[in-house]
Amino acid sequence: MPGRTIAFGDIHGCSRALRTLVETINPTADDTLVFLGDYVDRGSDSRGVIDLLIDLQQRCTLVPLLGNHEIMFLGVVCGGMEDKIWKMCGGNATLASYGGALHHIPARHVEFLKTCRAYWEDDRNICVHASYLPDQPMNCLGEQHLFWEHLPPVAPLPHHSGKRVIVGHTPQANLEVLDLGHLVCLDTYCFGGGWLTALDLNTAEVWQANLHGHARRQFGLVMMRRIRSVVQYFSQHLTPQKPT
Repeated sequence: MPGRTIAFGDIHGCSRALRTLVETINPTADDTLVFLGDYVDRGSDSRGVIDLLIDLQQRCTLVPLLGNHEIMFLGVVCGGMEDKIWKMCGGNATLASYGGALHHIPARHVEFLKTCRAYWEDDRNICVHASYLPDQPMNCLGEQHLFWEHLPPVAPLPHHSGKRVIVGHTPQANLEVLDLGHLVCLDTYCFGGGWLTALDLNTAEVWQANLHGHARRQFGLVMMRRIRSVVQYFSQHLTPQKPT
């Protein structure tokens, strides 16, 4: 049986949510886990998140992507960047998880983050932290689109390759996965009271947990999907009847 390919949305220091999803999914050596970036900042346990990700490398194929918060983290730790903006964007919580001092950050954590990729793709999917340009191959994009730009109110058109694009970075105000067919956003705002979401890219199975590590009841997920499917059907197939 072929292994699974599972994408994870923004974690932002929510180690309990990540641990719950990993325990539930129970990845094996045949599985590929793609993490869309933003492992650190805002939540209370960025250190624990990085530890979990490093440990996962021994269990499965791990594909960690770079997020804008890792860029800020590495800029401060390695590049001498001023830390004011980073701390305002959740870096204070990250620093606290390391005991309040940069010199407490383990070298293996820094090295792990340095290995993160800008994007990843297979035959049917493109995974990237932030966004894309419909008419451009991923290797032609700059940092603004890859790491920083939020999805606009009107979603980008399908990618010219025909592949589905899986992103994080743009927190969904309704705390639900945004699925437009050609574009899926998995940032369901875990640190802000929503969920950490993982999606099987082949079967569309979804797993979710909140920042306390409580898994979302599957019954609720099934009902939400059914409701969305019904609404989508009626919006596409029914039009108001003209009076006679």
